[in-house]
Amino acid sequence: MQRVPAMAKIAFTLLGLFGIGVFMMPAARSTPTKTYRVLHEYPHDPGAFTQGLLYRNGFLYESAGLTGRSSLRKVDLATGRVLQEIKVPDRFFAEGLTDWKQRLIQLTWQARTGFVYDLASFANLHEFSYPTEGWGLTHDDSHLIMSDGSSTLYYLDPVTFETVRRLHVTARNGPVKNLNELEYVQGEIYANIWETDLIARISPDTGKVLDFVDLSGLLPDSERTAETNVLNGIAYDPQNDRLFVTGKFWPKLFEIKILDRKKTR
Repeated sequence: MQRVPAMAKIAFTLLGLFGIGVFMMPAARSTPTKTYRVLHEYPHDPGAFTQGLLYRNGFLYESAGLTGRSSLRKVDLATGRVLQEIKVPDRFFAEGLTDWKQRLIQLTWQARTGFVYDLASFANLHEFSYPTEGWGLTHDDSHLIMSDGSSTLYYLDPVTFETVRRLHVTARNGPVKNLNELEYVQGEIYANIWETDLIARISPDTGKVLDFVDLSGLLPDSERTAETNVLNGIAYDPQNDRLFVTGKFWPKLFEIKILDRKKTR
């Protein structure tokens, strides 16, 4: 998946790579859009192709992708230092990540295979399968929630991994495709929209996009390299109400506050 120049301006009017459609600009125009303020910046490993991200008990857990380079990591927030890591077998392209009780659950992109790890040791406990591609993963109080790059989110039983519900995500002008990395935040589903600088805030009851958060300019051009890829990665600290975001091969991770458009940064 390659970064597209000026992606926030171009991605709405072009089809995505690999034949995957991108929702069109009118959907964003007719749905409220919020902006942001950066509260803190933290180091992030620029060698991590971030596919999944979560915060738990003072640490970040990250799924880094690419075939032959995929891994599961435990990361120190303040320094960005990798404290614990396990390599994913070379044939897999790691994707979304979430926690469930004392376990970590990681998707892969096209192999239709997921991994269940022990939270503390990273021991691979078992594998499971699903009938679609695997993109993003999060959970509410009772189910895992998975994206596959379409406009549909899948609710999975956290024990059997069977699909128990499908949620179709729409903005005012139609379906919103390319739902990618997910995070469950205060009763809402946050989703990166692949190849854009947008996060969609989604109602889990109706699938309606409540608003988009435009993170354009979050990582300045001066800090980008030829490797720097798209915005991807959302983590939430519920105890301290902190929201973290980053991107693929980004050198920084940001704590942000979401603001209405009328409020200036």
